[in-house]
Amino acid sequence: MRARPWPVFLARKAREFVLAVAALVVLTFAIVHLIPGDPARVIAGVDASSEQVDAVRTQLGLDLPLGTQFLDHVSGLLRGDLGESYRTGQPVTDVIATRLPFTLSIALVGIAVTLVVSLALGLAVAGLTRGNRNPWLDSAFGWVTAIVLALPVYVVGAILIVLFAVTWRVLPAGGASSAAAYILPTLAIASGPIASMSRLVRREAAVVLEQDFMRTARGRRLGRVREYARHAVPNLLASTLTLSGLILAGMIGGAIVVETVFAWPGLGRAVVESIIERDYALTRGIILVIGVAAVTLNIVIDIVLAAVDPRTLRAGRALV
Repeated sequence: MRARPWPVFLARKAREFVLAVAALVVLTFAIVHLIPGDPARVIAGVDASSEQVDAVRTQLGLDLPLGTQFLDHVSGLLRGDLGESYRTGQPVTDVIATRLPFTLSIALVGIAVTLVVSLALGLAVAGLTRGNRNPWLDSAFGWVTAIVLALPVYVVGAILIVLFAVTWRVLPAGGASSAAAYILPTLAIASGPIASMSRLVRREAAVVLEQDFMRTARGRRLGRVREYARHAVPNLLASTLTLSGLILAGMIGGAIVVETVFAWPGLGRAVVESIIERDYALTRGIILVIGVAAVTLNIVIDIVLAAVDPRTLRAGRALV
């Protein structure tokens, strides 16, 4: 294991992935049954008789013991079958396949924007305030990011709609009919993570910029951009990526709220509608897919971190 750190590291990450997915399967199955209301009654209609409701419940398999329902659910997952929507009868996989691209588009673009902007912003503020210079900038940066972090994502979305769609009328307020419609949802979902990660980068950069190797780089007069790109950024990536996994994974969950605000036809709106309509199968499938996406993102970031900072491999190997 000492001679082959990468196989051991990847095996540990694969084990973590399997355990996390197994926990998600159990939790999603249990959570949807805690949602108040009877899906059979919703599907049959408020005027349906008890016999009709019982017939619907039998058709959906809701009259079976929970243990049997869980085993049937796991068996379907192993076959790649997430079940059928209680309301429409459409396979859950088809619903997810139709809506997932919309959710992934704003989530992945939001993640890319967050990484680039937060790294550039945090590093720029750290450089401009190095050595107690421009204290007003440091104070303003702290106040602005704190305010952004305090605002819920739906409030940020509403503010963006009022400014850009209602007042200035330069961007659409919702829907996904054009490329411009992607801008506001992406800004809404990335605003909080940018504020959080830029504060992290600014704090870490303040330490890195005072190291001896940075003083040597400044003495070589490489130019500010080359100096930071070649010497500061590589040393910031390890500490930034360590915490960014949790922040970026949270963006996938934040997409649910953003899609509701902007009438975005993604998984977020679908899961809200399925909860309201007591569509257990659809709710369970969407939450499971979102959870697996978040776990996958965290593992990918861990792998990137290990490639950037090999010390992660050695630290992890001691735990195996």
